[in-house]
Amino acid sequence: MKRYTILLLSFILMGCSNDPNSFVEHLTGYWEIDEVTMADGSKRDYVYNETVDYLSVNDSLTGFRKKLKPSFDGTYTTSDDAEGLKVKIENDSLRIYYTTPYATWKETVLNATEDQLLIINEQKVKYLYKRFEPITVEKSSSE
Repeated sequence: MKRYTILLLSFILMGCSNDPNSFVEHLTGYWEIDEVTMADGSKRDYVYNETVDYLSVNDSLTGFRKKLKPSFDGTYTTSDDAEGLKVKIENDSLRIYYTTPYATWKETVLNATEDQLLIINEQKVKYLYKRFEPITVEKSSSE
């Protein structure tokens, strides 16, 4: 019985595995950190983020990532700093290679959908992002 259970779980997991090629179309956009899982398994939830990440990936699988600070009027404040990136599929995984004048590093995309992005870095820290939805505050008119 135990053998059948393991076999069944294996088929389920293999059936749920995602094609890393399908992740690419979901990368571009505004993302905010929802949860971080450290290498030791401890977790930290993010209820509020002061900044969001904007990822841009073009047809040649290159692009950039910027940190943006959203405002209540729907605009963003940012610096001119951006991390260049290149996306590659290696060993059946989607990798993002980042480059700045000061460092280079890579991250692996574990899952990417329209609403969530799960990335692990070289230190085995997992970042779960959710699609950022701006909060806009409308001015009320005095009558």
